[in-house]
Amino acid sequence: MKHVLPSPERLIRTNYRIVLPADLELLRNGPEMTEDGPVFLELQAGRYGLVTGPAEAGGELHIAVVRTVHAEDSLPGISTAFASCPFAIVLQDGKPAGYIAARDVIEAAVQAHRHLEAYFSATLEALNPDVAITIIDEDGRVAGWTTGAEHMFSIQKNEIIGKPASDFFPVDRLQSLKTLETGESVQKKLHRPRQDMFVLINSEPVTLDGGIIGAVAAESDLSTQMKLHQELLQMTSKVHHLQKEVAMLSPSPSNDPFQHIKGTSPAIKNSIATIKKISTTKATVLIQGESGTGKELFAQAIHRCREAADAPFIAINCGAIPGALFESELFGYEKGAFSGADPKGKKGKIELASGGTLFLDEIGEMPLEMQVKMLRVLQEKNYFPVGGTKLKQADCRIIAATNRDLKKMIAEGAFREDLYYRLNVVSMDIPPLLDRKEDIYELTQSFLHEFSLVYGRHIQSFTPDVFEDLLQYDWPGNIRELRNTIERLVIFSTDGEVKREYLPANIYTGDQKNGAAGQTPDPRNKADLDGAQFQARLDEYERSLLQQLLETYGGNKLAVAKRLGISRATLYNKLKRLQL
Repeated sequence: MKHVLPSPERLIRTNYRIVLPADLELLRNGPEMTEDGPVFLELQAGRYGLVTGPAEAGGELHIAVVRTVHAEDSLPGISTAFASCPFAIVLQDGKPAGYIAARDVIEAAVQAHRHLEAYFSATLEALNPDVAITIIDEDGRVAGWTTGAEHMFSIQKNEIIGKPASDFFPVDRLQSLKTLETGESVQKKLHRPRQDMFVLINSEPVTLDGGIIGAVAAESDLSTQMKLHQELLQMTSKVHHLQKEVAMLSPSPSNDPFQHIKGTSPAIKNSIATIKKISTTKATVLIQGESGTGKELFAQAIHRCREAADAPFIAINCGAIPGALFESELFGYEKGAFSGADPKGKKGKIELASGGTLFLDEIGEMPLEMQVKMLRVLQEKNYFPVGGTKLKQADCRIIAATNRDLKKMIAEGAFREDLYYRLNVVSMDIPPLLDRKEDIYELTQSFLHEFSLVYGRHIQSFTPDVFEDLLQYDWPGNIRELRNTIERLVIFSTDGEVKREYLPANIYTGDQKNGAAGQTPDPRNKADLDGAQFQARLDEYERSLLQQLLETYGGNKLAVAKRLGISRATLYNKLKRLQL
């Protein structure tokens, strides 16, 4: 490409002549340039010179030493070869193959720079116009400022290019300057370049020869989203109340298979696009992702994209079933199959999923002896119930999910390699919340809506500093942790106002900032509760509410899960944690 420096081979000239010392008298009248090019003098083996001036009376000729370079050298590497002479002889296999002129190197470098500058400018302007790109040099002066930056900060290029960034923004709010000084690289960090502005920023140092020569920052404006969110919260109190009343009438479910997958980030868009491709076939799918990313929601979306509305979706948590019961749970059993069995026999999960989808959650926890039998189901599409002698057909799609590294488990002998490849016909990775922080707004809104209905809270205020903490946090528990956090906020917001001090201690940063400013410490100390007491009281309240729901629905956990808008696996985990 024209913006790349050419190789020295492309600059080699062959119109030259080399003479020996015996022919030195021919050059007495001065430097000789033939019509074919320069004439070099071979001083001794491997050393060359160029006559640069005539000899004074009885004196010696003026001869400049000509450096030699190799054809495989880089252009920057040979740029120092022209200190004493405008030419350099190129050696190939130890013999002269031509020469390179300094003017050709300079012209090639200038042209490459011009092309690179044109590509660079066009690339910056082709980026998302909603993203502001700022580039500063080693002196903290603005070297690059995109159209997106003009729109976001209302500063034109001709006003800021070449000037210190600190002339336009407070020094303590310039992440790019911090990156320039410390080399710190940040990804999707909440940042406030101005008091009234919230952005999500990526910042990287620009390095050259081991030193930092500048910094690049990419910022996405969140201020508008936060203002709209506040307005939305203030307008939805009555709407939530009406929706609660409508929900009691058991409305028909939406036909949108992606209704429970919230977010508009590129990572989520890619996941949805993958689901749409997967859903055109009935191939086995392996879903991988960290705990709490919502793998079952994605499995349900794959199911709903292809199967009829009345097709069964049967989920089984491989880590929640004792090994001795696993086979009967999965394959079912015939009457009299073992002591204590139901006299009528029992259908297994595979048979219950017939015509639909069997979801094997936490597949990495499946016992090894069951992995062999599961492999047969995948290969032969049939199985024997426990105590049975008649083959049954496995007429269901199988979707497996795990948060474990199956390849590592294979190496350790804890998971069968042949089963892994049978399951991994089509695979998809669910991104952690850390990689899709821009979705926190939409997820928060969805959870606020959900829990305001469950707990009868009409949330009217959600302050920006709460969002600041939510966006700063890394969410190791992913969406499940965010959901639990929003549930906690709703529970404590008895007056309809979500306050920062309601956040869990590991997310709340108010006292850190207040302490730095010399203000009073954590206002939650007014409650005279430490973290453990606080969590215990919250668990007690949540346990009471779940008991009421279980009593209302006669112990039907599926009905409770649907009422809360969560998966059965999530409900089971919650009940297990609360010892219900």
